[in-house]
Amino acid sequence: MTVHPRSALRTRHGPRAALGAVALLLLAAACSSTPSAQPKKDAPPTTTGTTVPRVLCPLTGEPAPYNTVPEHPALAVKVDNYPIARPQSGIDKADIIFEEPVEGGITRYVAVFQCQDASLVGPIRSARNIDIGILTEFGSPLLAHVGGINPVLANIDASPLINLDLGAFGQVIQHVPGRYAPYDTYASTQALYGLKPTDKTVPAPVFRYSSTVPIGNPVASVAIPFSGTSNVVWRYNPTNERFMRYYGSQPDMLADNVQNMAANVIIQTVQVTYGPWLENEEGGLEVQAQLSGTSGPVQVLRDGVDINGTWQRSSPGSPTQFVSGFGQPITLTPGPTWVELVPSTVQVTSTRPAPANTSTTSPTTTSAKRSSTSSTSGTAPPTGTTSPSRG
Repeated sequence: MTVHPRSALRTRHGPRAALGAVALLLLAAACSSTPSAQPKKDAPPTTTGTTVPRVLCPLTGEPAPYNTVPEHPALAVKVDNYPIARPQSGIDKADIIFEEPVEGGITRYVAVFQCQDASLVGPIRSARNIDIGILTEFGSPLLAHVGGINPVLANIDASPLINLDLGAFGQVIQHVPGRYAPYDTYASTQALYGLKPTDKTVPAPVFRYSSTVPIGNPVASVAIPFSGTSNVVWRYNPTNERFMRYYGSQPDMLADNVQNMAANVIIQTVQVTYGPWLENEEGGLEVQAQLSGTSGPVQVLRDGVDINGTWQRSSPGSPTQFVSGFGQPITLTPGPTWVELVPSTVQVTSTRPAPANTSTTSPTTTSAKRSSTSSTSGTAPPTGTTSPSRG
């Protein structure tokens, strides 16, 4: 039989060609695998079930920025509150603000920063002796101020406080256009921390925090008439769950048009005395208050309720404790806190919300009488103290 050359060629290479065809089929099958056999691009990564612990700011109980507490101490800045000094700047970034009575029936702020920075704080004014009693519960905080009378400065130097008298640190001072002496001294918290860059001591918490609201009375507003120039009113706003600050019916606004507010307001009744030093040329006497080794009445405002109790502080270096009438610690809600140091001669009044189903019913007002000589306008300070200090 005659075989055609091409047929012979096919016969000779048939097995090899068959193997090649099988390989091609297998490769094609692999390339055409169904999507379910491939790993999903959007599949979540494999985890071990562990979570990063949430880090809290020591002085607010809120989550720390970037889950890291800044490595520096508490920074207290003395900020003026005389009407001419308003509106202030930067204090909405403070963790805690203390409002202290000073000569002339006015008040002054001790704004304590730690977890947040403010690019501009002020106007910064002089120190008072009461600042030492306020701040020693923070350990050895920085105290930024502009001068003070010699006895006060000597006491600050002898205390655990780190004295940052800006009279000696003019390089950090900012003078704000449109403000005039003595209400024109400002600084940033970053610049103030830069004066003690090696101090990385983080303060211990001074308050207890809990999301559980203690037993208290619903409250709509609380009035604290320090004086005619400082008729402070706190009103609860259920929308943002904050107490908003007013002077009478006027919102207390900052220079950037932000209203002062707080998650907690602590109204701490204190016994004040006057002297022995003069604070100004008009004869204003230094206002003193004992803040440790003693106790007194307290009202704590949080989450729309008013909790009455007692404050007590065993020593200058220990935190102030707040105890309810039931003998339980009064906890705060996480967030910024204002502490109102109210003389016992000032009558504080609280207003309860109107019933929800009766829009025409007037709110109920109750008085928290601080002493037998209380007055809704406060008690006038000694003669010669009607003018603010020039320091």
